[in-house]
Amino acid sequence: MTTAIQLLGALGLLIYGMKMMSETLQKLAGPQLRHILSTMTSNRFLGMLTGTVVTCAVQSSSATTVMTVSFVNAGLLTLVQAISIIMGANIGTTLTAWIMSFGYNVDLSVVVYAGFFIGILLIYWRRHRLVGDFIYGVAFIFLSLVLLSAAGKSLDLANNEAVVSFFSSFNTSSYSSILLFLAIGTIITCIVQSSAAVMALTIMLCSSGVMPIYLGIALVMGENIGTTATANLAALGTQVQARRAALAHLLFNVIGVMWVLAVFFPFVNMVCDVAGYDPNMPGQSEKLSVVLALFHTCFNVTNTLLLIGFIPKIAKLCCVLIKDGSGRKSKTRLKYIDANLIKTPEILVLQAQREVLYLATRIQQMFEKMRQLLQVEDSKQFNALQEQIDKDEEYVDSTEMSIAQYLEQVSEERLSMSSKEKVRQMLREINELESIADACQGISHILKSYKDSDVKFTDNQNADVSKMLNQMNRLMVEMGDVINGRRGELTMVRVIKLENEINECLITMRAKNMKRINEKEHSYMSGSLFMDIIRECERLCGYSVNVIEAKMGKIV
Repeated sequence: MTTAIQLLGALGLLIYGMKMMSETLQKLAGPQLRHILSTMTSNRFLGMLTGTVVTCAVQSSSATTVMTVSFVNAGLLTLVQAISIIMGANIGTTLTAWIMSFGYNVDLSVVVYAGFFIGILLIYWRRHRLVGDFIYGVAFIFLSLVLLSAAGKSLDLANNEAVVSFFSSFNTSSYSSILLFLAIGTIITCIVQSSAAVMALTIMLCSSGVMPIYLGIALVMGENIGTTATANLAALGTQVQARRAALAHLLFNVIGVMWVLAVFFPFVNMVCDVAGYDPNMPGQSEKLSVVLALFHTCFNVTNTLLLIGFIPKIAKLCCVLIKDGSGRKSKTRLKYIDANLIKTPEILVLQAQREVLYLATRIQQMFEKMRQLLQVEDSKQFNALQEQIDKDEEYVDSTEMSIAQYLEQVSEERLSMSSKEKVRQMLREINELESIADACQGISHILKSYKDSDVKFTDNQNADVSKMLNQMNRLMVEMGDVINGRRGELTMVRVIKLENEINECLITMRAKNMKRINEKEHSYMSGSLFMDIIRECERLCGYSVNVIEAKMGKIV
């Protein structure tokens, strides 16, 4: 019982260590990872290489796959691009198997305790806390492997007649036994959501000499299928393209297992020959961990090379199996953020940025509708456009709250300092954007009051209103370019200069308006409505500059 508890605890430490190391690496390289994945080209080989490198960097194929599903859900990657990255992730995850093999065969006790000591020093030295977290994660992984090795030796499974008899009862030359252990590996991996933990358990059983290598490799094949459950769970309730990307991950691994099963024994024997292991010769248990890691690498590399040319076909098959509009719709009002999507910490920021960008686009469209009110003569068309503006404002209000709640949850995650700064920046942006929507609605209501009344603007007033909104449009375009990352040569000095020009123009118009009222050029009522428009434009100008400032930083 004590050894069994030690075994379970070691597996728990392994899962925690993998999670801690992966999340820390994502924080250390978060901005670079987001940039690499979001700028992926349609070149399938480059996509495969990217998936491999990123997975080796974060040491988690599940993290890379979920990132990819998130990017597809956010519209940053196409299905074909996502499939190539997922194929690369399967190659990158083979590094984990080699780490398991090395850690199980070499006594790393001294390295583990030194790692914990160095890690805690760096954690308290806040400047290098992330490096300390990474070392701590690695130390937990190697400690778990030391404990697993010790537990395996304590169990002495090779001399346990019941265990030996159990595994001996399976005919390793029969496909029924291979299929059974493949199913067991799939189910266990789906349950524990960690292929690394199942791989470590497989290495322990094979290295103890009780599990034949053929059954161990069947478990490894099952792990490859079971690990796809993470991405498919992540895609539940997301957009159709994200679900297709997750399905492609499953299809890719299932197809790989199918062709390996067709040539199972020759393929496994070939791997054993390369590793210098003879399945029929006893007393070579120390080589079994290497055989498992080598098979894992050969399987994933070969499968990728065979199927990379069929990526477009796999994408079409996914489109056939998951049709547009199938599945339940997400309850969220947001376009790129899905509350049901399992996320990795650093990818949360990118999703929020995409949502803020979409919100800004909707507000620009709302501003254009408001400008169109000046050109509409027909009352029915005017009222219809006015209703659209009111609905847009309601959308902006609800979206602002949804994004703010999401960002509050994001801020509770273990994020890098740059990502935390982006969260604070986005909170300010959405607040200012919502104020812009209020100002646009305010101007539209003033124009509606003008339309419904007997008051008429003079030609001079109409020209001034058009000039005001054209000036504001210049600033709105600049704001849109900044949020979209197309700032070019735009600087805060230039923005402040434009703001001053607009404010001076509004001050001049206000003075002219008072002069015209005094000279009876137009009525006090029309002058009052005109002043209300000026007031809303001043607000609109200030809020737009605040958004740009939040994105670019204050002038220095």
